[in-house]
Amino acid sequence: MRVLTVIGNRPQFIKAAAVSPLLRAAHQERLVHTGQHHDERLSAVFFDELGLPAPDVSLQITGGSNSSQTARQLAALEPVIAADSPDCVLVYGDTNSTLAGTLAAVQAGVPVAHVEAGMRCFDRRMPEEINRVTVDHLCALALCSTPSAVVNLEAEGIGPDHRPPVPVELVGDVMVDVALMAQPLARERTELVAAHGLTPGAYVLATAHRAHNVDTPERLTALLGLLGAVAAEMPVLWALHPRTRARLEGFGLSAAAVPGLTVCDPLGYFEMTTLLTNARAVLTDSGGLQKEAYLAGVPCLTLRSSTEWVETVQAGWNTLVDLDAVAAVAALGTPPPSERPALYGDGHAGAAVLAALERHFGAG
Repeated sequence: MRVLTVIGNRPQFIKAAAVSPLLRAAHQERLVHTGQHHDERLSAVFFDELGLPAPDVSLQITGGSNSSQTARQLAALEPVIAADSPDCVLVYGDTNSTLAGTLAAVQAGVPVAHVEAGMRCFDRRMPEEINRVTVDHLCALALCSTPSAVVNLEAEGIGPDHRPPVPVELVGDVMVDVALMAQPLARERTELVAAHGLTPGAYVLATAHRAHNVDTPERLTALLGLLGAVAAEMPVLWALHPRTRARLEGFGLSAAAVPGLTVCDPLGYFEMTTLLTNARAVLTDSGGLQKEAYLAGVPCLTLRSSTEWVETVQAGWNTLVDLDAVAAVAALGTPPPSERPALYGDGHAGAAVLAALERHFGAG
């Protein structure tokens, strides 16, 4: 079986790390990195730390609007798919890389397998929601992380009764595979916490990069206000995404004047995991980090009004605060639940993805 995998950002590197080694042990895989996350600290370091095979093809397509970036990725992927003639194209999640990989494959007549199919936040203002919906309606195999994702696909008519039929399989969450291996080890590396002048259990870890939060001066100013309100209660470490740094500079805003807020560069996987597992809480608009926080048993305050990871909210470990500083402070002061059910599988999702690919696209 020949598989072409298309990835482009941090969460996809983590997800592919659970699948690519298994896939390569039995079949042929070509790994294409679009370059969507081109910063060394968001890209190459993850390949090194996670043991992910180096990309076979690096497209180095960066920047621009969502439409521009997707169009350039699509044009660059067309000859790659034509040259490889894979049995399927494997995509993850909901990025521009996911959409471009799907469109290029479908237009070439190559079936697409979508890992993390069926996730919905039901907010079409988010480019990620548009991407994931489009990909699910074009894919030939929908691989779901959660039962609710399966239900979402059924509600949209995606499944065996779809024309053409689309197999839908519940495989669990591939990020769990990596987290269950890495988090116990990372939790012990408290010297990485001390290096930032922090004490385990007594700080908040923050990230923010979504266009809805950082691409207008009004929203970004509100974000700084929220971070300041939380920092007045407890020290906050903000791992600053290159996109967000650029917006701060472009709007003439600064995080340096916010008392209690420490800014650092983007972090590698294991340092980020160490800081996550030792935090009192996480503030983020990232989908992947919401889930990683849940797996680590760390309360999450999500800087959005909706989420695709609804189970974490229902379980009481994730609070949607948008950019409401009062709500964020209140959530920070709320004790976490006493129970944390296993929502996303048992750590063998990578093997389940491989088995599904073999069933549908051939084991030879």
